[in-house]
Amino acid sequence: MTVTIALFTRDLRVHDNPVLTAAHREGTAVVPLFVVDEAIAAGRFAAPNRARFLAAALAELDGELRAMGGKLIVRRGNVVAEVDRVAAEVHAGSVHIAADVSGYSRGRERALRERLARRDCLLHTHAASITAADPEVLVPSTGRDHFAVFTPYFRRWAEAHQRKPFGKPRELTVPPVASDPLPEAEDICAGPTSPQLAVGGETTGRKLLRDWLSGPIVGYEDDNDNLAADATSRLSPYLHFGCVSPVEVVHRVDMSTPGGHAFARQLAWRDFHHQLLAARPSAAWSDYRPRSIAWRDDPQAVAAWQDGRTGYPVVDAAMRQLRAEGWMPGRARLITASFLTKSLRVDWRIGAEHFLRWLVDADLANNQLNWQWVAGTGTDTRPNRVLNPLRQAKRYDPDGEYVRRWLPELAHLPGAAVHTPWRETLDAAEYPAPIIECVGM
Repeated sequence: MTVTIALFTRDLRVHDNPVLTAAHREGTAVVPLFVVDEAIAAGRFAAPNRARFLAAALAELDGELRAMGGKLIVRRGNVVAEVDRVAAEVHAGSVHIAADVSGYSRGRERALRERLARRDCLLHTHAASITAADPEVLVPSTGRDHFAVFTPYFRRWAEAHQRKPFGKPRELTVPPVASDPLPEAEDICAGPTSPQLAVGGETTGRKLLRDWLSGPIVGYEDDNDNLAADATSRLSPYLHFGCVSPVEVVHRVDMSTPGGHAFARQLAWRDFHHQLLAARPSAAWSDYRPRSIAWRDDPQAVAAWQDGRTGYPVVDAAMRQLRAEGWMPGRARLITASFLTKSLRVDWRIGAEHFLRWLVDADLANNQLNWQWVAGTGTDTRPNRVLNPLRQAKRYDPDGEYVRRWLPELAHLPGAAVHTPWRETLDAAEYPAPIIECVGM
């Protein structure tokens, strides 16, 4: 009997999973393995919201595998040691894993390859598992190792050949091997979570995708920045954990329509950031394009921003949505990030850390590089761009519906008046005055 291991990381699905497909094709028996990585659980990237989403996603993955006659094998500890231990127990000839781009992922891959080689067990990595395009394939014709500007990257991305989605295995044979119980969220990372957090998992994510493609995507080009409309797909957490396949999503989107093209463009932004981080791993915490910016040390302003008490309603509404849902729309992320970095002049890393704490979809590629884009240290070709919260509110929440949804203390203010509560007779105990005067577009 030939035994292979399908090591799940950020690809928690059975549909269009290159790792599971390859392991199933190669082996007469497959160990679907997930290791609760104690290095991540104990590190700065740990977050209760993502732990809760992850626990639900693992439970759904186990259910999908059991429907094929298999089950998810769970271990906890050092990933390299646990995979090596399982490989020894089942006499595995190979391990399959999704290629990833962070420095940690690259180091994990190298360590796995070296450890498994000692027992003549091969490690196979699979690109286009976590992203729609292989981050290392789409490179400029200039000879550089990555695209530094999005528009030419998107042209190449849209023209590139992409593989067709794989089906799921009809059945699996899993050899006898010990497993820990499926983890609860608290077993992964304890702490308070967002009360309105989305439920993780492939079944949930695929239903969300079906619903999105069945109609709402048609209006995406016109409505995606409309804060009150809630007109985005909300698929980002499911893409982050691989509950839905980015390749399958792109394959199913009709890019010939305005809505489909605009949505595909956002998927390409995700791939763009992954290819950039693959080439420049240090950009996770260091300026991609260093600039002489005098960041301010202002703990009180940071606390006001984090708590949604800046006195600018559109900023505060977005920050409260972040706490409540572990998510917020892209336009809200731009507004809040610009306010912190361009208006308050606070280091982007402080904001990125806060988003890592609460965003269920946060990964190093997209979170950090989006923050750098806004802060002017990343790939934005207009690094001095400032988003004025009042002008942004007038443009993207003209009737104030979004603000009233998240700031109940201002719900009595009519229409656009909700964006300038300092002009009304409000007590400071009800809602604070603006902590700074803002300029910008």
